[in-house]
Amino acid sequence: MTKREIIDHCLTHTAVYEDYPFDETYAIVRHSTNKKIFGMIGELNGRLQITLKCDPLNADFLRGAFADVIPGYHMNKQHWNTVFIGGDVPMEEIYDMIRHSYDLTKPKRKNRGMKTYG
Repeated sequence: MTKREIIDHCLTHTAVYEDYPFDETYAIVRHSTNKKIFGMIGELNGRLQITLKCDPLNADFLRGAFADVIPGYHMNKQHWNTVFIGGDVPMEEIYDMIRHSYDLTKPKRKNRGMKTYG
């Protein structure tokens, strides 16, 4: 899998865009409405990787299950994982991690129900 293929997969999610705030070597994928990052794609130690937001309990589980999942590089280690592409993590698992990160960072829906006063 190439960097472009990972980015293109991330771009299949609704209302997102690709950004390069640092330079062309590191791609950031964000939500269009709230601008929150859900994926950062680049190279670390010569290996293609993606950094993704993750529920803390799931983050620990994934780090224990796969050698190629490490605490998020330059991110909050409790809430972010860096995943090396082409290692021991199956692509379907990586796609699930991308979806999870997307869901965690997407804009929250406002409750439009009726207010009750008591």
